[in-house]
Amino acid sequence: MKLSILILTALLAVPFIARAEDKKPAADDKKQATDTKPAADAKDALATMEVRASEAFNRGQYSLAKELFTKIADKVKDDKTRLGAIQEQIRVCETNIKQLAASSPVPPDQLNQPQVQTAAEKRKKHVPPKEGEALAVGIKDLGNFEYDADKGGNIPDDVKKLSGSKIRVSGFMIPLDQADNISHFSLVPSLFACCFGQPPQIQHQIVVHTPKGKAVGYFPDEIICEGILKVEEKKDDGYIVSVFEMDVQSVKPAAK
Repeated sequence: MKLSILILTALLAVPFIARAEDKKPAADDKKQATDTKPAADAKDALATMEVRASEAFNRGQYSLAKELFTKIADKVKDDKTRLGAIQEQIRVCETNIKQLAASSPVPPDQLNQPQVQTAAEKRKKHVPPKEGEALAVGIKDLGNFEYDADKGGNIPDDVKKLSGSKIRVSGFMIPLDQADNISHFSLVPSLFACCFGQPPQIQHQIVVHTPKGKAVGYFPDEIICEGILKVEEKKDDGYIVSVFEMDVQSVKPAAK
């Protein structure tokens, strides 16, 4: 009798053991899917960076393209074939930078410009404009602070308090992804430095947005933009891409 009970108990236990074993691969599959998600995200981020690098190259922003291609090269260093192709793109960027710099001397207005004090103890703190008034400020003066473009988080408080204020600033237009009917562009202090030398620091450029349904044409000379400033660190694929944005109200050529 005892033997019969033991045999019956063993037979009843088999389906439960089998079902428990059937569940194990499902858990393993779930873990495997979780493990592969970061790898897929990293692959997508790398592909996006390559697109941005190619777009910068096609716009003639060789320094920016070189910077992005250099970051890509570090991420694909184990893939010798791909690394070789990226290194060739870096070489082409460097060649173009040298050729353009040699054929384009520094414009006179870029020489002997006063240096903006950026050290915390020496920089001039900003005061928000009065209601109804616009703060006239240069781009480098606006970003007159040392900024960690990799980690972020160190925008001075007086600069943050300018967010929501109306400002008037002059600079040069670099379209971000449109050749005509431009609805947003980067405003930089100098086209020469941006295209032929070191690209401006992140705090020395403003991403400008036109009103919805309105656009502007490309203008190669200096322009004056007036609008509402927004101070906020913006990231794309983990990289800080801007700290200043402006909802522009007017765009016009600067007086010559």
